[in-house]
Amino acid sequence: MRKITKGQTGIPTVLAFLLIPISGLAMDIYIPSFPQMVEGLHTTASHIRLTMTVYLISYGVSQLFVGSLVDSFGRYRIGMTALALFVLTNFLITQLNSINWLLITRGIQGFLLAIIMVAKRSFFIDVYEGEKQKHYTSLLSIVWSAAPILAPFLGGYLEHFFGWRSNFYFLGIYALILLILEGIFSGETLKERRPFRLNAILGAYRQLLSARDFSYGILILGLCYSMVIVFNMAAPFIIENVFHYTAVQTGYSALVSGLALLAGGLFGKWLIQKPFFRKLRNGLLVQLGIAVIMYLAASYYHHILFMMVFVALLHFQMGYIYNCYFTYCLTRFPGMAGMSGGVTSGGSYIVTSIASYAIVSVLNVYDIGGLSVSYVTLSLLIGVMLLLLYPVVANRMRESLTV
Repeated sequence: MRKITKGQTGIPTVLAFLLIPISGLAMDIYIPSFPQMVEGLHTTASHIRLTMTVYLISYGVSQLFVGSLVDSFGRYRIGMTALALFVLTNFLITQLNSINWLLITRGIQGFLLAIIMVAKRSFFIDVYEGEKQKHYTSLLSIVWSAAPILAPFLGGYLEHFFGWRSNFYFLGIYALILLILEGIFSGETLKERRPFRLNAILGAYRQLLSARDFSYGILILGLCYSMVIVFNMAAPFIIENVFHYTAVQTGYSALVSGLALLAGGLFGKWLIQKPFFRKLRNGLLVQLGIAVIMYLAASYYHHILFMMVFVALLHFQMGYIYNCYFTYCLTRFPGMAGMSGGVTSGGSYIVTSIASYAIVSVLNVYDIGGLSVSYVTLSLLIGVMLLLLYPVVANRMRESLTV
């Protein structure tokens, strides 16, 4: 099996960055099709939203253990097998007419994409060191955020011209192209395999999760991204059923959300050298203030433009906070890159899936008022976590300075 050396990282790095957004594409591309899928599959809005929740839970739970697999058995073969199966499942979905089978297949896709993502995130820890490693890991969340920008925007046009099944044809073709290119140019990057011993693996998980700055960070990341998922679950029904626009307008709204998310991530990368906790605190205070203003004004301004201005501002702040803590968690345990990356992403997705579905269901988010309440709720929960986090991070940083 071909191994990648330091002089051969150019094309594999580009391919890794092309693969990183695929989990977001799989999650978001069919969002503008939600109302049409309700009709086409003869089901309910709650069941269609559940296809996203099932995907998120499967994606999150799977990452908790696939990290140990890629640390023990390598990144390349496991990743290639998962990518090939992902291609097949997308073409299978295009033939389905049952919501139950769609839920099962989306669960399988979450598992497959967890393998692909953990393997590709580990690539940057394997082949880069020092500041270059920090630079590329910081870029990961920025590149990943390209999916929320492009996926619903593209999905809106695919739905408008070709119907909801075309979203999954696109995913299958995109993944197939990358599978071929990976087979030609990529290879194994793992330098030293960790023995696959259950006791050692459980001990490593205990080490990760007992680090409170790491485990609290997973909760913060999950609550942050819940803002995007709540918007994604609610937006098609608000825009298409309340404001009576088409799936194309839903795609444009998601484009605004995604651009704001990307800009926030870039802003977080620009401030990478600034004091860590101060960045998080200031970002949250601004975010909470914006959410409260949106809530107070929601009953007076019932218009899509009003909604999207506040969504953009809030998602900018979320992208900024998310980037800061994602980089911190991803580089916290460099000796266990696959496992720590899997736990970071997987754990945060579990939090996101539970929090977002619960909030949409309990708060009945079908209008601007409900959306604003969800933003205030999530901002307050993140604030509680930051209060718990502050003494832990401050103590660790003091210890690092004295070593």
